Amino acid sequence: MKPDELLNQFLHQFNSVITPGAEALGSEFQQKMRAAAQAAFDKLDLVTRDEFDAQRAVLSRTREKLEEMEKLLAELESRIKD
Repeated sequence: MKPDELLNQFLHQFNSVITPGAEALGSEFQQKMRAAAQAAFDKLDLVTRDEFDAQRAVLSRTREKLEEMEKLLAELESRIKD
């Protein structure tokens, strides 16, 4: 989920909790909450799900290549000892 989507979901849930009498304050408060939450998200080092999944795939391929290289190295070391 993108940070903006997360923020919108949070604000929607928060607004559903605000009592009806506080709706007049809700709009102004929502703007301030959005700004505060956005500032907090901006300070975090967040990535999108797509970016995360792409990096996970790269890591998986790198791990596979490392395992192949370890096997090859073990085989070469074995040949040298024999």
